[in-house]
Amino acid sequence: MAKNYETVIGLEVHVELATKTKIFCGCSTAFGGAPNTHTCPVCTGMPGSLPVLNKQVVEYAAAVGLATNCTITQNCKFDRKNYFYPDNPQNYQISQLYLPICRNGHVDIELEDGTSKPVRIHEIHMEEDAGKLVHDDWEDVSYVDFNRSGVPLIEIVSEPDMRSAKEVIAYLEKLRLIIQYLGASDCKLQEGSMRADVNLSVREAGSTEFGTRTETKNLNSFSAIQRAIEAETARQIDLLESGQPVIQETRRWDDNKEYSYAMRSKEDAQDYRYFPDPDLVPVNISDEWLDEIRSRQPEFKTEKMKRYKEEFGIPDYDINIITDSKKMADIFEEAVAICNKPKKVSNWLMVETMRLLKEHNMDVSDITFSAKNLAALVNLTEAGTINSSVAKEVFEKVFSDDIDPESYVKEHGLGQVNDESALRQTIEEIVAANPQSVEDYHNGKEKAIGFLVGQAMKAMKGKANPGLVNSMLKAVSYTHLTLPTIA
Repeated sequence: MAKNYETVIGLEVHVELATKTKIFCGCSTAFGGAPNTHTCPVCTGMPGSLPVLNKQVVEYAAAVGLATNCTITQNCKFDRKNYFYPDNPQNYQISQLYLPICRNGHVDIELEDGTSKPVRIHEIHMEEDAGKLVHDDWEDVSYVDFNRSGVPLIEIVSEPDMRSAKEVIAYLEKLRLIIQYLGASDCKLQEGSMRADVNLSVREAGSTEFGTRTETKNLNSFSAIQRAIEAETARQIDLLESGQPVIQETRRWDDNKEYSYAMRSKEDAQDYRYFPDPDLVPVNISDEWLDEIRSRQPEFKTEKMKRYKEEFGIPDYDINIITDSKKMADIFEEAVAICNKPKKVSNWLMVETMRLLKEHNMDVSDITFSAKNLAALVNLTEAGTINSSVAKEVFEKVFSDDIDPESYVKEHGLGQVNDESALRQTIEEIVAANPQSVEDYHNGKEKAIGFLVGQAMKAMKGKANPGLVNSMLKAVSYTHLTLPTIA
């Protein structure tokens, strides 16, 4: 009889903090610079260089800790984690082991059945990132780019509380949303500003003993994380079913091949010979400083959803999508404050904005248009200055270039034609050129009027008022050419 197995998962989530400079020096943290241009003696480990702690790193780390219900260690310190690797210029990493800045927290995740579940956070600690190895298979060489060396990180270490890939994704999405709302990081997995290492083991269902765990690295998307968890679960079950042991090791995931392979045996803390960093003084977070950090905590998604329901009266579906990104929520609120049309603003964000983001393969965080220009477009549309088809055209320019819609409409002559007399000649010409369609409409074929409206809108280059065009066409006399005056 086949055994039933349970998957046990804990995560180590590394988040690059959104500081302008590195954790221990003044070098830029900007993504995408030419290799080894954002470096100095400190972040490249030159002898005699000394680190100086970036205050903003402490504030971001503490803010994340407060938002995840952690206890803040008001007297914390840094330790040296010793290991040799080509991307580690000092041969040690400055991290925190003994007194991490945050401990004993939790976040609640929503499960598929509508219930919630707490995932405990063991600790959050501050540390510096390593450089980046670049492998050139053609030349059969490897290069090191130290731009990332010294970029500030927090590592969020969970307890082994998750039991499936879906729970892991729910946990990561919750963390990402919290951190983005705080402004502590953009959490872009594809750029490496949020990375997750998966610690996973399996055990017989009902057992209280943990199995041997492996750590899987190189996971840069939620879909890759899910596939890696499913593959590693199946691999470990196959080993146990065949009577072989699971080896404690670090594995690297190849998402193209959907396969993981062993990198090295899994280290324990003693392997790194941790000791207090002698170049950095302990960090004292006073009550006053902690209160100041706490006072800057934003309104998070749950609170926003409740307020939006009461204040704006838009559908729950809209609220959920809009508040799923602080960037989107900020644009919504600012635009509504200007035009006072929450449902109209919501429609533009939910439909056209999401469509263009998908078309351009962009994230919500990549939006560049201002709430001011979105509100102006809503006002133009609601005032009848432009029709819906022109509004969509204008919005594409707002989306791409953040243009002023009022100026754009004037410059390009896109204002809606509402003057009956200006439309009459065009309508008469359309009627005269399409007698069969007019006859079909008289005979009860409603679709025929749609064709005539389309022809008229085409002739007017999309600038006519569709409602007026429709009413004028329906007023066509049975002589086909005589149009009565519309009151």
